[in-house]
Order: sequence, then structure tokens, then C-alpha cells
Amino acid sequence: MRGQFCLIADDVVLGSEVAIYNFVNLYGCEIGDGTKIGSFVEIQRGARVGRNCKVSSHTFICEGVEIEDEVFIGHGVNFINDKYPRATNEGGELQTAADWAVLQTIVRRGASIGTGATILGNVEIGERAIVGAGAVVTKSVPAGATVAGNPARIIEKQEPEVRSQEPE
Repeated sequence: MRGQFCLIADDVVLGSEVAIYNFVNLYGCEIGDGTKIGSFVEIQRGARVGRNCKVSSHTFICEGVEIEDEVFIGHGVNFINDKYPRATNEGGELQTAADWAVLQTIVRRGASIGTGATILGNVEIGERAIVGAGAVVTKSVPAGATVAGNPARIIEKQEPEVRSQEPE
């Protein structure tokens, strides 16, 4: 399903049954099977969104971001991939890709990121972790942790689920 007024570049890799709503801008990225992309979302070149994810409206996913399967991204979430953003280089000319290095970010399987959160570059959000609404994530979040605030701090930690292996 594709909404109206979407710009989806030819180099985007879309899985099966991906739902894309209105006013979406996708280029050079990969979207996994069954994922839903809300209105007013931009996903940049080199970003990857896994299978069965939900990316809510007004979210920005930049180059260098990898989102694994079954992740929830709330409304208005922003990822940042540059530690020292500048419009121009030392010579006063507009920066190019040669003037800065992309910071990588990974959001592990089953994590949830609340509305209005900001995720700085060079962090990992652990499996099934929860980032509270409005949080500013400046360092990695352990698996199963809930973080909130600015800067985000752990407010709860759950032990990972242990799945027993039954004999066959």
C-alpha cells in the first residue's frame, strides 16, 4: 500500500506487504516485510528498517541507522548521525560527504522508542529496551532497560526472557 504524495526513489528496497502512508520520502534505504511507515516520515540512504516494524508519523531516520525486526518507533522520533554538524567546512564552503563521518546507530529487535525521543549517533538500543517519550539518548541502552529523561537514564531494568528448551 502506498499513500499519496510519496517520493520513493528507484534505489529503495521494499519487502513484501510494506504499508507506506502519505507524504513519505524514502531514498537509498531498505524496508523489511510487513513494516508500516506513517505519514511525514523520511528515511535516508543507507538506513535499514527490519521486518514487522512500525514507524510512526513525523519521524526522521538518517543514514547510518539500522533498525532490527519488530521495533516500534513513536511519532516525531529523530535520529542524529553527526556529532559536530556544520553547514560549511573550514574554507567556508558547503560541507560534502568528505567533510564528516557518519555515526552508526542500531536499534535491536523488539525495542520501543517513545514519541518525541531524540537518538544521538554511535549508540545501541538493546533488545526489547524501552525509550520513554521525549528522552534524549546520548549513550547505549542495555537490553530490557527502560530509559527516560534528558539525558536518558535507566529507570527500570528487566531481565531478558529465558526461554526454556523442552526436550523433543
